[in-house]
Parts: sequence; C-alpha cells; structure tokens
Amino acid sequence: MKVLVISHMYPSSFNEIGGIFVHEQVKALVAKGVEIQVISPVPWTPFPIKYLSKKWKKYSEIPIQANWDGVEVYYPRNIIFPKSWFFASSGKRMYLGIKDLVAKIYKEFQFDLIHAHVALPDGFAALKLKQIYNKPVIVTIHGQDLYLTINRNKSCKIALINVYKKVDRIILVSKKLKEISDNNLGFASKSTVIGNGVAVKNIQKEKNIMLDESTLDSRVILSVSYLITRKAIDFNLKAIAQLINKYPNLKYLIIGDGLEMRRLKELSSNLRISKHVEFLGQLPHEKVLAYMSKADIFSLPSWNEAFGVIYIEAMAHGKPVIGCKGEGIEDFVEDGKTGILVKPKDVDSLVEAMDYLLSNPDEADAIGERGRKLVLENYIWEKNAEKTIEVYREVLNNAC
Repeated sequence: MKVLVISHMYPSSFNEIGGIFVHEQVKALVAKGVEIQVISPVPWTPFPIKYLSKKWKKYSEIPIQANWDGVEVYYPRNIIFPKSWFFASSGKRMYLGIKDLVAKIYKEFQFDLIHAHVALPDGFAALKLKQIYNKPVIVTIHGQDLYLTINRNKSCKIALINVYKKVDRIILVSKKLKEISDNNLGFASKSTVIGNGVAVKNIQKEKNIMLDESTLDSRVILSVSYLITRKAIDFNLKAIAQLINKYPNLKYLIIGDGLEMRRLKELSSNLRISKHVEFLGQLPHEKVLAYMSKADIFSLPSWNEAFGVIYIEAMAHGKPVIGCKGEGIEDFVEDGKTGILVKPKDVDSLVEAMDYLLSNPDEADAIGERGRKLVLENYIWEKNAEKTIEVYREVLNNAC
C-alpha cells in the first residue's frame, strides 16, 4: 500500500517539533509496512519577504527536501498571506504549489490514496489531486478546522463543507471533535474517531537531564505548549501565586515560545513569583520529554483542545495531569482517576487541583500510574497505525 501524506504540519528546520504527532504516525505506519511519501508545504518567501522578519527568514531556509528518521519529506512552497487573509482560497494556492511536485513523484511512487491532515488547506488541495489521479482521499481533523477555520467567515465554512462532502473518509482525533463536526458540518456516516498516540521508545526511563540547582529540591509543575491565550498559562501563574506560601519550594517550568511570552513574563513579575517560574523556551522533543520525567505535575488548563498529545505523553511518564472539562482530553482523562479536570478559565478550580495533588503525593502517584497504564494500553502510535490502516483498506475496497 502506497500513501501520499499531505500535511503543512510537520517537523522542519523551522520548527523541529511542529507537527511531531503527524511524523510519529507516519513512522508507525511505515513500521507496519505502509509505503509513504510526505509533502509538507511551507510559505513561499521570495525577495524581499524573507528579510521582513526572523520568522520569514527561517521559512526561506527550509530545504526543499529532507529526511526525518528515515522518512523522506518534501517542502514545496505555496503562497500564504499574513494573518490568514483569504484563507478560504488557501487550498487552491496549496494545490498550485504542490501539483508539479506530485506529478514528478507519481512517476516513481504511484500512490494508492492520499491522506491529508486538516481539511483546509491540505484536504482541499488533496481533492484537486483526486481529480487528476482518481485516488481516494482521507482527511484527519486535528482541531483547527472546527475551532478556528469554520468561524472565520462564511466562505471558509463553505470550503470546509465542500471538503467534507467530497473526501472518502474523515478521521477525527477525539469524540469531542466528532460531536462538534457532526453538529456543524454533518457527514457523520463517513467520519470515525482515532485518537493520537505516544511513541513508547520515547518514554524517559531515567531522569537524564540536569535541572538548575534551585529546582533540585523543588516540587515541579510543568507546562509545554505554544504560548498563546487559549493555552491558559496565565491561569497557571495566578494559581501558583496563591500556592507559594503553602509550598515555598514550588517551581513552575514553562516550555514553549509564542506571542504571549512577553506578557506572561510581565505577569510573573507583577505576581512576584519570578523566582518560582522558569521560561525554558522552545526545546527539542527529546529534551521536552526529559523535563517531563522530572516533573511532579503536568498542568495545561487550555480550552479548544481537540486532543492534546502532550497530555498523554505526560501520562505515559506517570505524571498526574491537569486539564479542562469539556475538551477532547476527556477521552482519556477521567477526573480523579487518570487525571484532574478543572473548570475552564477558573483560577480557584485550578488552585484546588494543584493543592490536592501537592498535598496528597501518594494519590498523585496513583493517578499518574493509572494514567500511564491507560495510555500504554490504548494510546500508542502502533495502535493508531493499526486503526488507520483499517480505514485505508476500507476506503480502497470501496473504491474498487
């Protein structure tokens, strides 16, 4: 079986952990015998655009082709407008950016189906290819289509409906996402839920990273995310400000970068907790997991969370996790059993959860262990690959 994967979310020299969940799935599929070629479109940065900012300069430096853990990845350029302007037509532009490359690839790699990650723009571009190669298209919805794109404007919603109508199968990464999908776009009969996973080999058995001396004897709370508003890092900071008198050795480590970095640092200073908080910036995936092995609690009370691979990575390390009620994480976090669920945007609820875990270390360990067992039994990439291959086979059989 030969599969063409189209995903603008994929590790690159621009961001080595961006779209890491797509890469992990690809590796698991390859291990199961699926032949895969990956196309990961990136922004076109001609002169003088590449000199406008460090970000655009880094985009321009992404190689045309690279190899990630034995997976060959192409990075064709396509036109992307800032602030997602004209996003409804982004699928057409992506198609124009990749069509010649696909034609070249097809001469040597005659794929049986196309698997696109997100409906717009990737799924839309895949459907344009379907018209040429007459191959079935599967799209995986990770969240942005239903939390962001559908609410941009009427044209974006129409584009999403067109993708849903024409693709052969729709995979959603959580039950919550399927519920939103069914209610807003329909086509429930051709959609299915396949949760993401963790790579067992990545679980850190030994705590092989040296922490700052001030952290060695601390109770460590960890967050890993892009620093954007909905990730609720500011709520963690406010909760910790209420707990440091009771737990003077409390340390909060934040891994990630983003638009909120400056504001969050200012908030930390204004709350007078700077000595308890460390911003580690963006780190390679291996270091992220090493820090995870050191933490006592993982807390990310974000909203609009479709699944959240980072939660199951923390759970796989035996860490009690804190997340929000009503989100995709409820597929695997049962409040009080495999994690703690708090009210969204509620500092008091968050303080209560952190205080409970910090003051009941034995129960925190038990929650972490139950979470670890659940993840290793149900949410590893090998199982994800098996379920995905089943969908591939069903689609190919129906296409015959």
